[in-house]
Amino acid sequence: MKQCYFCTNNIKLVDYKDIESLKKFIDPLARVLSRRKSGTCAKHQRKLTISIKRARFLALLPFIGR
Repeated sequence: MKQCYFCTNNIKLVDYKDIESLKKFIDPLARVLSRRKSGTCAKHQRKLTISIKRARFLALLPFIGR
């Protein structure tokens, strides 16, 4: 079982402006990775999904991949 990226690095806030860390959790088609694939805990997966959606709305991340 993978360890949660946010818990192990002691990251309290999943920020929508931190594009480099959010890109780790989307696949080449720009879909959000599941908990099984990303290894995040439930609490951080919910925050991660909201942050990715906010970044997409502000055009920081793409809605669809190539």
